[in-house]
Amino acid sequence: MITPERIMAWAIPGFFVLIGIELLVAKWRGREVYHSSDAINSLGLGMLSQIVGVFTKLFAIGIYGWFATHLAPWHLPANSAWVWISALLLYDLLYYWLHRLGHEVNVLWAAHVVHHQSERYNLTTALRQTGSGFLLGWLFYLPMALLGYPTEMFAVIALIDLLYQFWVHTEVIGRLGWFDRVFCSPSNHRAHHAVNDRYLDRNYGGILIVWDRLFGTFIEENDEDPPIYGTRSPLQSWNPLWANLEVYWPMLQDSWHARHWPDKLRVWIKPPGWRPADVAARFPKPAFDIAHARYNPPISRALRLYGLAQFALLLLMGTNFLDVAPKLPLPQAATYALYLIYGLCALGFLLEGRRIGIWLELLRTAGTALGVALSGRWFGMPHADARVVALVVVLAGLGAVAMLGIAGYEHRRTDAMRSVTG
Repeated sequence: MITPERIMAWAIPGFFVLIGIELLVAKWRGREVYHSSDAINSLGLGMLSQIVGVFTKLFAIGIYGWFATHLAPWHLPANSAWVWISALLLYDLLYYWLHRLGHEVNVLWAAHVVHHQSERYNLTTALRQTGSGFLLGWLFYLPMALLGYPTEMFAVIALIDLLYQFWVHTEVIGRLGWFDRVFCSPSNHRAHHAVNDRYLDRNYGGILIVWDRLFGTFIEENDEDPPIYGTRSPLQSWNPLWANLEVYWPMLQDSWHARHWPDKLRVWIKPPGWRPADVAARFPKPAFDIAHARYNPPISRALRLYGLAQFALLLLMGTNFLDVAPKLPLPQAATYALYLIYGLCALGFLLEGRRIGIWLELLRTAGTALGVALSGRWFGMPHADARVVALVVVLAGLGAVAMLGIAGYEHRRTDAMRSVTG
Protein backbone atom coordinates (compact mmCIF):
# COMPACT_ATOMS: atom_id res chain seq x y z
CA MET A 1 0.00 0.00 0.00
CA ILE A 2 1.16 3.56 -0.74
CA THR A 3 2.31 5.21 2.49
CA PRO A 4 2.26 8.92 3.43
CA GLU A 5 6.04 8.78 3.93
CA ARG A 6 6.59 7.56 0.36
CA ILE A 7 4.26 10.22 -1.04
CA MET A 8 6.14 12.96 0.83
CA ALA A 9 9.50 11.60 -0.34
CA TRP A 10 8.28 12.14 -3.91
CA ALA A 11 6.57 15.47 -3.20
CA ILE A 12 9.23 17.47 -1.35
CA PRO A 13 11.72 17.75 -4.26
CA GLY A 14 8.78 18.67 -6.48
CA PHE A 15 7.83 21.54 -4.17
CA PHE A 16 11.18 23.23 -4.62
CA VAL A 17 11.28 22.61 -8.38
CA LEU A 18 7.86 24.28 -8.72
CA ILE A 19 8.91 27.17 -6.45
CA GLY A 20 11.91 27.70 -8.72
CA ILE A 21 9.72 27.63 -11.83
CA GLU A 22 7.25 30.09 -10.27
CA LEU A 23 10.11 32.45 -9.40
CA LEU A 24 11.48 32.31 -12.96
CA VAL A 25 8.05 32.85 -14.55
CA ALA A 26 7.38 35.81 -12.25
CA LYS A 27 10.78 37.35 -13.09
CA TRP A 28 10.14 36.83 -16.81
CA ARG A 29 6.80 38.64 -16.50
CA GLY A 30 8.39 41.44 -14.49
CA ARG A 31 6.46 40.64 -11.33
CA GLU A 32 7.80 40.51 -7.79
CA VAL A 33 5.97 37.73 -5.96
CA TYR A 34 8.76 36.71 -3.58
CA HIS A 35 10.56 38.42 -0.74
CA SER A 36 13.42 36.45 0.81
CA SER A 37 12.56 37.06 4.48
CA ASP A 38 8.88 36.28 3.91
CA ALA A 39 9.75 33.08 2.01
CA ILE A 40 12.15 32.00 4.76
CA ASN A 41 9.45 32.66 7.35
CA SER A 42 6.85 30.63 5.43
CA LEU A 43 9.20 27.72 4.79
CA GLY A 44 10.43 27.87 8.38
CA LEU A 45 6.86 27.61 9.65
CA GLY A 46 6.34 24.60 7.39
CA MET A 47 9.49 23.07 8.84
CA LEU A 48 8.31 23.82 12.39
CA SER A 49 4.96 22.19 11.60
CA GLN A 50 6.73 19.04 10.40
CA ILE A 51 8.93 18.98 13.50
CA VAL A 52 5.88 19.21 15.76
CA GLY A 53 4.18 16.56 13.62
CA VAL A 54 6.88 14.03 14.47
CA PHE A 55 5.74 14.15 18.10
CA THR A 56 1.99 14.60 17.50
CA LYS A 57 1.27 12.50 14.41
CA LEU A 58 0.27 9.50 16.50
CA PHE A 59 -2.12 11.72 18.47
CA ALA A 60 -4.59 12.35 15.63
CA ILE A 61 -3.93 9.08 13.79
CA GLY A 62 -4.11 7.14 17.06
CA ILE A 63 -7.49 8.63 18.00
CA TYR A 64 -8.84 8.00 14.50
CA GLY A 65 -7.56 4.41 14.62
CA TRP A 66 -9.16 3.75 17.97
CA PHE A 67 -12.57 4.98 16.78
CA ALA A 68 -12.28 3.05 13.50
CA THR A 69 -11.29 -0.16 15.31
CA HIS A 70 -13.60 -0.09 18.31
CA LEU A 71 -16.67 1.95 17.36
CA ALA A 72 -17.17 1.51 13.60
CA PRO A 73 -20.04 -0.96 12.92
CA TRP A 74 -18.17 -2.29 9.85
CA HIS A 75 -14.77 -2.01 8.18
CA LEU A 76 -14.59 -0.94 4.55
CA PRO A 77 -12.16 -2.74 2.24
CA ALA A 78 -8.94 -0.89 1.40
CA ASN A 79 -8.65 -2.58 -2.00
CA SER A 80 -11.88 -1.14 -3.42
CA ALA A 81 -11.78 1.79 -5.87
CA TRP A 82 -15.20 3.10 -4.78
CA VAL A 83 -14.05 3.16 -1.14
CA TRP A 84 -11.04 5.30 -2.10
CA ILE A 85 -13.15 7.65 -4.22
CA SER A 86 -15.84 8.03 -1.57
CA ALA A 87 -13.15 8.53 1.09
CA LEU A 88 -11.61 11.39 -0.88
CA LEU A 89 -14.99 13.06 -1.42
CA LEU A 90 -16.02 12.67 2.21
CA TYR A 91 -12.65 13.88 3.48
CA ASP A 92 -12.85 16.95 1.24
CA LEU A 93 -16.35 17.73 2.55
CA LEU A 94 -15.21 17.38 6.17
CA TYR A 95 -12.17 19.51 5.37
CA TYR A 96 -14.50 22.21 4.04
CA TRP A 97 -16.24 22.39 7.43
CA LEU A 98 -12.99 22.30 9.40
CA HIS A 99 -11.63 25.07 7.18
CA ARG A 100 -14.83 27.13 7.39
CA LEU A 101 -15.08 26.87 11.16
CA GLY A 102 -11.36 27.64 11.29
CA HIS A 103 -12.40 31.11 10.10
CA GLU A 104 -15.54 31.37 12.23
CA VAL A 105 -14.43 30.07 15.66
CA ASN A 106 -11.63 31.90 17.41
CA VAL A 107 -9.86 28.92 18.97
CA LEU A 108 -9.76 27.17 15.57
CA TRP A 109 -8.61 30.39 13.89
CA ALA A 110 -5.76 30.55 16.40
CA ALA A 111 -4.32 27.44 14.76
CA HIS A 112 -5.26 28.24 11.15
CA VAL A 113 -4.13 31.88 11.21
CA VAL A 114 -0.52 30.81 10.58
CA HIS A 115 -1.40 29.86 7.02
CA HIS A 116 -2.85 33.32 6.31
CA GLN A 117 -0.22 35.58 7.88
CA SER A 118 1.97 36.12 4.83
CA GLU A 119 1.29 39.38 3.02
CA ARG A 120 2.55 37.78 -0.19
CA TYR A 121 1.02 34.94 -2.14
CA ASN A 122 3.25 32.31 -3.68
CA LEU A 123 4.02 28.62 -3.44
CA THR A 124 5.95 29.02 -0.19
CA THR A 125 2.67 30.24 1.35
CA ALA A 126 1.27 26.75 0.74
CA LEU A 127 3.98 25.29 2.99
CA ARG A 128 3.24 27.80 5.74
CA GLN A 129 1.43 25.48 8.16
CA THR A 130 0.35 25.56 11.79
CA GLY A 131 2.06 23.74 14.62
CA SER A 132 -1.10 23.50 16.76
CA GLY A 133 -3.72 22.23 14.33
CA PHE A 134 -3.44 18.72 15.77
CA LEU A 135 -5.14 19.86 19.00
CA LEU A 136 -8.69 20.02 17.63
CA GLY A 137 -8.54 19.22 13.91
CA TRP A 138 -8.96 15.47 14.44
CA LEU A 139 -12.52 15.99 15.73
CA PHE A 140 -13.81 16.82 12.24
CA TYR A 141 -12.69 13.53 10.69
CA LEU A 142 -14.23 11.15 13.22
CA PRO A 143 -17.26 10.55 10.91
CA MET A 144 -14.87 8.80 8.52
CA ALA A 145 -13.61 6.58 11.33
CA LEU A 146 -17.15 5.73 12.44
CA LEU A 147 -18.07 4.83 8.85
CA GLY A 148 -15.25 2.28 8.79
CA TYR A 149 -12.67 3.87 6.49
CA PRO A 150 -9.29 2.25 7.35
CA THR A 151 -6.75 4.33 9.26
CA GLU A 152 -4.06 3.84 6.61
CA MET A 153 -6.46 5.04 3.91
CA PHE A 154 -7.37 8.11 5.97
CA ALA A 155 -3.70 9.04 6.34
CA VAL A 156 -3.06 8.78 2.60
CA ILE A 157 -6.25 10.61 1.62
CA ALA A 158 -5.47 13.43 4.06
CA LEU A 159 -2.04 13.85 2.48
CA ILE A 160 -3.44 13.78 -1.08
CA ASP A 161 -5.98 16.49 -0.18
CA LEU A 162 -3.23 18.60 1.36
CA LEU A 163 -0.80 18.13 -1.53
CA TYR A 164 -3.44 19.12 -4.08
CA GLN A 165 -3.70 22.51 -2.41
CA PHE A 166 -0.01 23.29 -2.95
CA TRP A 167 -0.30 24.43 -6.57
CA VAL A 168 -3.23 26.80 -6.00
CA HIS A 169 -1.06 29.19 -3.97
CA THR A 170 0.26 31.22 -6.89
CA GLU A 171 -0.36 34.46 -8.75
CA VAL A 172 1.28 33.33 -12.00
CA ILE A 173 -1.68 31.14 -13.06
CA GLY A 174 -4.77 33.05 -14.13
CA ARG A 175 -8.40 32.00 -14.64
CA LEU A 176 -9.02 28.42 -15.78
CA GLY A 177 -12.55 28.61 -17.15
CA TRP A 178 -14.80 25.65 -16.29
CA PHE A 179 -12.14 24.30 -13.89
CA ASP A 180 -12.67 27.31 -11.60
CA ARG A 181 -16.36 26.44 -11.32
CA VAL A 182 -15.74 22.90 -10.04
CA PHE A 183 -12.36 22.78 -8.34
CA CYS A 184 -10.35 24.85 -5.94
CA SER A 185 -8.03 26.76 -8.28
CA PRO A 186 -5.42 29.53 -7.97
CA SER A 187 -8.05 32.16 -8.77
CA ASN A 188 -10.52 30.81 -6.20
CA HIS A 189 -7.88 30.44 -3.52
CA ARG A 190 -6.40 33.88 -4.08
CA ALA A 191 -9.82 35.23 -3.14
CA HIS A 192 -9.80 33.04 -0.03
CA HIS A 193 -6.50 34.52 1.18
CA ALA A 194 -7.59 38.13 0.62
CA VAL A 195 -8.56 40.57 3.37
CA ASN A 196 -10.70 42.77 1.09
CA ASP A 197 -14.30 43.07 2.30
CA ARG A 198 -15.52 41.38 -0.88
CA TYR A 199 -13.51 38.21 -0.31
CA LEU A 200 -13.44 37.86 3.46
CA ASP A 201 -14.24 34.32 4.69
CA ARG A 202 -15.04 32.73 1.32
CA ASN A 203 -13.88 29.78 -0.83
CA TYR A 204 -13.04 27.15 1.80
CA GLY A 205 -12.92 24.10 -0.51
CA GLY A 206 -9.78 21.95 -0.49
CA ILE A 207 -10.05 20.11 -3.80
CA LEU A 208 -13.63 20.88 -4.81
CA ILE A 209 -15.05 24.40 -4.84
CA VAL A 210 -18.56 22.96 -5.32
CA TRP A 211 -18.90 22.75 -1.52
CA ASP A 212 -18.74 26.56 -1.41
CA ARG A 213 -21.35 26.80 -4.15
CA LEU A 214 -23.61 24.40 -2.24
CA PHE A 215 -23.25 26.16 1.12
CA GLY A 216 -23.22 29.75 -0.09
CA THR A 217 -19.61 30.71 0.57
CA PHE A 218 -18.32 31.03 -3.01
CA ILE A 219 -16.95 34.28 -4.41
CA GLU A 220 -15.31 34.86 -7.76
CA GLU A 221 -12.04 36.78 -8.02
CA ASN A 222 -12.67 40.27 -9.38
CA ASP A 223 -10.00 41.99 -11.48
CA GLU A 224 -11.32 45.42 -10.41
CA ASP A 225 -10.72 44.56 -6.75
CA PRO A 226 -7.44 42.57 -6.69
CA PRO A 227 -6.80 40.50 -3.56
CA ILE A 228 -4.71 42.00 -0.78
CA TYR A 229 -3.14 39.27 1.33
CA GLY A 230 -2.50 38.73 5.02
CA THR A 231 -4.79 39.00 8.02
CA ARG A 232 -6.78 41.85 9.56
CA SER A 233 -4.43 41.74 12.52
CA PRO A 234 -1.03 41.78 10.76
CA LEU A 235 1.64 39.57 12.30
CA GLN A 236 4.51 42.05 11.84
CA SER A 237 7.15 39.48 12.76
CA TRP A 238 9.43 36.79 11.31
CA ASN A 239 9.43 34.84 14.60
CA PRO A 240 7.93 31.37 13.95
CA LEU A 241 6.99 30.79 17.60
CA TRP A 242 5.13 34.08 17.83
CA ALA A 243 3.40 33.27 14.54
CA ASN A 244 1.92 30.18 16.20
CA LEU A 245 1.00 32.00 19.43
CA GLU A 246 -0.22 35.25 17.87
CA VAL A 247 -3.95 34.60 18.46
CA TYR A 248 -3.75 32.29 21.47
CA TRP A 249 -2.00 34.92 23.60
CA PRO A 250 -4.53 37.76 23.04
CA MET A 251 -7.37 35.27 23.63
CA LEU A 252 -5.85 34.34 26.98
CA GLN A 253 -5.44 38.00 27.85
CA ASP A 254 -9.01 38.90 26.87
CA SER A 255 -10.38 35.89 28.72
CA TRP A 256 -8.43 36.90 31.83
CA HIS A 257 -9.52 40.53 31.67
CA ALA A 258 -13.20 39.85 30.97
CA ARG A 259 -15.32 40.71 34.01
CA HIS A 260 -18.15 38.28 33.24
CA TRP A 261 -17.66 34.50 33.24
CA PRO A 262 -19.75 33.85 30.11
CA ASP A 263 -17.51 36.31 28.24
CA LYS A 264 -14.43 34.43 29.38
CA LEU A 265 -15.77 31.43 27.46
CA ARG A 266 -17.16 33.38 24.51
CA VAL A 267 -13.70 34.71 23.71
CA TRP A 268 -12.74 31.20 22.57
CA ILE A 269 -15.83 30.28 20.56
CA LYS A 270 -16.90 33.57 19.04
CA PRO A 271 -15.68 34.64 15.56
CA PRO A 272 -12.15 36.05 15.24
CA GLY A 273 -11.98 39.68 16.27
CA TRP A 274 -14.84 39.46 18.78
CA ARG A 275 -13.98 40.91 22.20
CA PRO A 276 -16.06 41.47 25.36
CA ALA A 277 -17.32 45.05 25.43
CA ASP A 278 -15.65 45.82 28.74
CA VAL A 279 -12.29 44.46 27.54
CA ALA A 280 -12.46 46.35 24.24
CA ALA A 281 -13.20 49.57 26.14
CA ARG A 282 -10.30 49.14 28.57
CA PHE A 283 -7.78 47.71 26.08
CA PRO A 284 -8.65 49.15 22.65
CA LYS A 285 -6.90 47.97 19.51
CA PRO A 286 -6.27 50.04 16.38
CA ALA A 287 -8.66 49.58 13.47
CA PHE A 288 -7.47 47.56 10.51
CA ASP A 289 -6.02 49.63 7.68
CA ILE A 290 -6.05 47.69 4.41
CA ALA A 291 -3.62 50.22 2.92
CA HIS A 292 -0.90 49.57 5.54
CA ALA A 293 2.62 48.91 4.27
CA ARG A 294 3.69 45.29 4.05
CA TYR A 295 6.03 44.17 6.82
CA ASN A 296 9.59 44.55 5.55
CA PRO A 297 12.21 45.56 8.15
CA PRO A 298 15.24 47.06 6.38
CA ILE A 299 18.35 44.88 6.60
CA SER A 300 21.64 44.89 4.73
CA ARG A 301 22.27 42.74 1.66
CA ALA A 302 24.96 40.85 3.59
CA LEU A 303 22.50 39.97 6.34
CA ARG A 304 19.90 38.89 3.78
CA LEU A 305 22.39 36.59 2.02
CA TYR A 306 23.56 35.20 5.35
CA GLY A 307 19.96 34.44 6.29
CA LEU A 308 19.35 32.58 3.03
CA ALA A 309 22.53 30.51 3.45
CA GLN A 310 21.86 29.61 7.07
CA PHE A 311 18.22 28.78 6.36
CA ALA A 312 19.33 26.41 3.59
CA LEU A 313 21.55 24.62 6.14
CA LEU A 314 18.72 24.51 8.70
CA LEU A 315 16.46 23.07 6.02
CA LEU A 316 18.96 20.28 5.34
CA MET A 317 19.18 19.62 9.09
CA GLY A 318 15.38 19.57 9.26
CA THR A 319 15.27 16.96 6.49
CA ASN A 320 17.80 14.90 8.40
CA PHE A 321 15.71 15.30 11.56
CA LEU A 322 12.58 13.95 9.85
CA ASP A 323 14.59 10.94 8.72
CA VAL A 324 16.28 10.05 12.02
CA ALA A 325 13.81 11.32 14.66
CA PRO A 326 11.49 8.25 14.56
CA LYS A 327 14.52 6.05 15.33
CA LEU A 328 15.89 8.19 18.18
CA PRO A 329 15.04 7.95 21.89
CA LEU A 330 12.54 10.68 22.80
CA PRO A 331 15.05 12.87 24.75
CA GLN A 332 17.47 12.93 21.79
CA ALA A 333 14.71 13.63 19.27
CA ALA A 334 13.35 16.43 21.48
CA THR A 335 16.83 17.96 21.86
CA TYR A 336 17.36 17.92 18.10
CA ALA A 337 13.92 19.50 17.60
CA LEU A 338 14.67 22.26 20.12
CA TYR A 339 17.99 22.98 18.40
CA LEU A 340 16.21 23.46 15.07
CA ILE A 341 13.45 25.61 16.57
CA TYR A 342 16.07 27.75 18.31
CA GLY A 343 17.83 28.19 14.96
CA LEU A 344 14.61 29.25 13.22
CA CYS A 345 13.83 31.76 15.98
CA ALA A 346 17.37 33.21 15.95
CA LEU A 347 17.13 33.61 12.19
CA GLY A 348 13.74 35.30 12.57
CA PHE A 349 15.15 37.89 15.00
CA LEU A 350 18.12 38.39 12.70
CA LEU A 351 15.94 39.10 9.65
CA GLU A 352 13.94 41.59 11.73
CA GLY A 353 17.19 43.52 12.20
CA ARG A 354 17.13 43.02 15.95
CA ARG A 355 20.44 42.98 17.82
CA ILE A 356 19.41 39.98 19.92
CA GLY A 357 19.32 37.96 16.71
CA ILE A 358 23.06 38.52 16.22
CA TRP A 359 23.87 37.24 19.71
CA LEU A 360 21.51 34.25 19.44
CA GLU A 361 22.97 33.32 16.05
CA LEU A 362 26.54 33.69 17.28
CA LEU A 363 25.71 31.44 20.22
CA ARG A 364 24.18 28.85 17.86
CA THR A 365 26.95 28.77 15.26
CA ALA A 366 29.90 29.01 17.64
CA GLY A 367 28.27 26.59 20.07
CA THR A 368 27.58 24.10 17.29
CA ALA A 369 31.17 24.25 16.02
CA LEU A 370 32.63 23.84 19.50
CA GLY A 371 30.20 21.19 20.67
CA VAL A 372 30.56 18.98 17.61
CA ALA A 373 34.36 19.40 17.55
CA LEU A 374 34.68 18.33 21.20
CA SER A 375 32.12 15.49 21.11
CA GLY A 376 32.71 14.22 17.58
CA ARG A 377 28.96 13.59 17.34
CA TRP A 378 25.86 14.89 15.64
CA PHE A 379 22.22 14.26 16.48
CA GLY A 380 21.28 10.71 15.53
CA MET A 381 24.89 9.83 14.70
CA PRO A 382 26.60 8.48 17.81
CA HIS A 383 29.52 7.31 15.67
CA ALA A 384 29.55 9.98 13.01
CA ASP A 385 32.08 9.78 10.18
CA ALA A 386 35.03 12.09 10.80
CA ARG A 387 34.33 13.83 7.48
CA VAL A 388 30.75 14.61 8.58
CA VAL A 389 32.02 16.01 11.88
CA ALA A 390 34.62 18.13 10.09
CA LEU A 391 32.04 19.45 7.62
CA VAL A 392 29.64 20.47 10.42
CA VAL A 393 32.45 22.15 12.38
CA VAL A 394 33.69 24.04 9.33
CA LEU A 395 30.23 25.22 8.23
CA ALA A 396 29.24 26.28 11.75
CA GLY A 397 32.61 27.96 12.27
CA LEU A 398 32.32 29.86 9.00
CA GLY A 399 28.83 30.91 10.05
CA ALA A 400 30.17 32.29 13.33
CA VAL A 401 32.98 34.18 11.55
CA ALA A 402 30.54 35.59 8.99
CA MET A 403 28.15 36.61 11.75
CA LEU A 404 30.96 38.45 13.56
CA GLY A 405 31.87 40.27 10.35
CA ILE A 406 28.25 41.23 9.67
CA ALA A 407 27.79 42.33 13.29
CA GLY A 408 30.79 44.66 12.93
CA TYR A 409 29.49 46.01 9.63
CA GLU A 410 26.00 46.60 11.08
CA HIS A 411 27.53 48.41 14.07
CA ARG A 412 29.60 50.70 11.83
CA ARG A 413 26.60 51.34 9.57
CA THR A 414 24.44 52.28 12.55
CA ASP A 415 27.11 54.65 13.87
CA ALA A 416 27.42 56.27 10.45
CA MET A 417 23.66 56.77 10.18
CA ARG A 418 23.58 58.31 13.67
CA SER A 419 26.38 60.73 12.81
CA VAL A 420 24.54 61.82 9.64
CA THR A 421 21.19 62.31 11.38
CA GLY A 422 22.84 63.86 14.43
